[in-house]
Amino acid sequence: MKIYTKKGDQGYTSLFGGANVEKNSLRIHAYGTVDELNSIIGMVLTHSLSDKGKKMLNEIQSQLFVLGADLATLHSKEAKIERIGSGDIQKLENWIDELEEDLPALTSFILPGGSPAGATLHMARTVCRRAERNTVALKQNDPISAETVIYLNRLSDLLFVLARYENRQAGEPETPWQPRKKK
Repeated sequence: MKIYTKKGDQGYTSLFGGANVEKNSLRIHAYGTVDELNSIIGMVLTHSLSDKGKKMLNEIQSQLFVLGADLATLHSKEAKIERIGSGDIQKLENWIDELEEDLPALTSFILPGGSPAGATLHMARTVCRRAERNTVALKQNDPISAETVIYLNRLSDLLFVLARYENRQAGEPETPWQPRKKK
């Protein structure tokens, strides 16, 4: 099977189920950004990480494929695909709680950065927030599963906490944001 089909040469692509949409549609922005996020998580996995972080990120990558397929499928009762659900969201919340047990409480905003893994996790968090914004925009125009927005919101929280955790594991201190002094 060839990788190129030439079907998208006119600016359209097919969703799961066969519907054709323009490549710049809100739906394509939403699941395309989820795909971008998955790639950045793949980049995070090339860095030195804790075993806990590797395990979480590998599972998240699989969940993001489910989420991408969910967003690439028109929402209907006939669509027989796996969708992100409340159990996936609960797992993210459990992971956040577990990681936070090993972290000091935040007393100020922190600047993104730290170890290569931590800095890349901060980048993943910002892409996750963009995926969330794109998914909210899609939700305003097309029906989608309510859990998709909740999942992305919780995932960005997890990526933030995981960045802090991996930086701590690597011995990298957090840099507090210092507001400018008023003149």
